[in-house]
Amino acid sequence: MKVQSPTRVDLAGGTLDCWPLYSFVDQNCYTINMAIDIWTEAEVELLEAPEVKVCIEDLAFQKTYQNLEEFYHSSDKEISLLKEPVQYWNPSQGLLIRTRSQSPVGGGLGGSSSLTISLLKAFSHLFNKKMGLLEMVTLASNMEARLLKTPTGTQDYIPPIQGGLNVIRYGWDGVSVHTLDVPSNFMNQHMTLVYTGVSHHSGINNWHVIKSVVEGDSKMFEQLKELSQISKDLKTCIEKQEWDFQQWASLFEREYEVRSQLSPTFICEEIRQLKTLVLQEGGQAVKICGAGGGGCVMVWHAPEKKERIKQACQKRGFQVLNAQFVAPLS
Repeated sequence: MKVQSPTRVDLAGGTLDCWPLYSFVDQNCYTINMAIDIWTEAEVELLEAPEVKVCIEDLAFQKTYQNLEEFYHSSDKEISLLKEPVQYWNPSQGLLIRTRSQSPVGGGLGGSSSLTISLLKAFSHLFNKKMGLLEMVTLASNMEARLLKTPTGTQDYIPPIQGGLNVIRYGWDGVSVHTLDVPSNFMNQHMTLVYTGVSHHSGINNWHVIKSVVEGDSKMFEQLKELSQISKDLKTCIEKQEWDFQQWASLFEREYEVRSQLSPTFICEEIRQLKTLVLQEGGQAVKICGAGGGGCVMVWHAPEKKERIKQACQKRGFQVLNAQFVAPLS
């Protein structure tokens, strides 16, 4: 069984998807993201022999393990993301597992989360078990928490399942998701996705925020409340179908300023240099993807500035990714 899943760009409300932060901030907080066509793929197949054959194409890693026991106890770092899904499904025979990711490592696009979802989709098809959205999100987030040994948010698992633009409500009574189709031209013409060349670690940055707020950092708590308000303002724009790119640029700029105060690890020197460059070339704002500290940045601009910004970024050594909005998958 072979499946693929999109990754995502988060538009507002990142970090608020981490429990218990959203419970502290408000009765209802919102995280908004959208699926993009930078894909992960997973293929799983049962084998009659006991071997576990692994091929991770983007890492150029290929290895055959004698059995599941050897696979589980292997110290190969390349297969660390595969172990929890295999252990959960606990096959009684050998496996072929093949994966591929188009996302840069540490790109802030939720690549590892998307790949985890691709694996869960593939296994659920293989074993003919249907899984609901929140069931799969809960399972994936617990698997990654075990792997990373740090608290995880849950927003990254939703675009790989749903596609589209997602308004995710984190409330005292639980989580709900509203997946929308939006004018693809609005998103595609106004955004350019740029990789800074610096890998990030979302768990470290988010843990710093969680720890500080739990320990009573009132300044950081106020900044989280402002991030929540920005997300609610963007949610209002979407509900009213206000596709005003200047208005969105203003929200992204507000978000950047608050996030730059939230933690010194969120904004690295490469992000500062990129922002200075794109604003000089006519860009309106930048949106840090994921927990920042490197990874990818979404540049927001008028359509006529797209090519100029792309060339300027490439000339400076940044990698421009050809990313487009992915409509809802179902």
